Amino acid sequence: MSELITVGLGTRAYDIHVGTGMLARAGALLKPLLSKNGGKAIVPVVTDSHVADLHLAPLMDVLRQSGIEARAIVMAPGEVSKSFAGLERLSGALLDMEIDRKGLVIALGGGVIGDLTGFAAGVLKRGVAFAQIPTTLLAQVDSSVGGKTAINAAQGKNLIGMFHQPRIVIADTALLKTLPKRELLAGYAEVVKYGAMGDELFFEWLEVHGAAALAGDEAANVRAVAHSCRMKADIVARDERETGDRALLNLGHTFGHALEAATGFSDRLIHGEAVAIGMALAFQLSVKLGLCPGQDAQRFTRHLKAIGLPCTISDIAGARPSAGELIRHMAHDKKVADGKLTFILLRGLGQAFVTSDVPLEAVKEVLAA
Repeated sequence: MSELITVGLGTRAYDIHVGTGMLARAGALLKPLLSKNGGKAIVPVVTDSHVADLHLAPLMDVLRQSGIEARAIVMAPGEVSKSFAGLERLSGALLDMEIDRKGLVIALGGGVIGDLTGFAAGVLKRGVAFAQIPTTLLAQVDSSVGGKTAINAAQGKNLIGMFHQPRIVIADTALLKTLPKRELLAGYAEVVKYGAMGDELFFEWLEVHGAAALAGDEAANVRAVAHSCRMKADIVARDERETGDRALLNLGHTFGHALEAATGFSDRLIHGEAVAIGMALAFQLSVKLGLCPGQDAQRFTRHLKAIGLPCTISDIAGARPSAGELIRHMAHDKKVADGKLTFILLRGLGQAFVTSDVPLEAVKEVLAA
């Protein structure tokens, strides 16, 4: 059970392979890329210690059986590695392996490993190819596709980065069975985003089948991941560097990134949870501004609650960040232009749009509610 999606970027086009058992095919899928890049050089596999315990050995066996000489680089898990220190450590390890510009680096892990590895590959010797093997739902449907790579800074999330497209994405939905429930739910927030942003029919499908996908239904999982990837691939092909439509993919992220920064990028609030709350806030702001029917916002929030995702700032453990603090964090967001905050708002389910014409007082009221 598998689906193939192509990201249409001309000579830099690449395939996304989605399905159960894809890890077993990784060697066969990666081998042609190595042949083009000069043969039998060492292939680094970058992962973290949590993923390594679960999936590194099977991947290394598959690569070995395909005649690929691979060597692992194991990073610390979590956002701590998505930093200048993490970038320095990874870059040094790659240089120690004498990776040349015709090499290939494999990212095996979630969004942190994918972002960090892609950025390191992009700056290493002015650009080395890399492959994404995402192991979390969030990475499979979002961060592994589209070429955004970055590390965090003290001032905010993903502020140091570049566009560096992968050569291939291999998304094995069977790996999702090893995810803790919280991580799985966090990834589901990005799946719901695609329905809320631009496909009400997909949102309707999720209302019926989302719980089954989260419970491990293979067909539902493949469809949810493949449809999400297809929507993102279409947008990236139209707007690779986020000068137009691609900004829609940031639904919930202006609020979400501020919430992550206010909670110190800690386990109090992981990325998908922040996005879920951020999307609910975007709906609330849209309703307050008279842009979106209240019943659509209620329907969206109802689905988040039914699935088990947080949807209000009060759902975050610990001290509640103030509206002023959150707005200060938003001021450092990458989407600030000409001193104005940029928001993705909604005219209804599946009808997102980009705007910088938002009264700050309305934002404060939504954040304080």
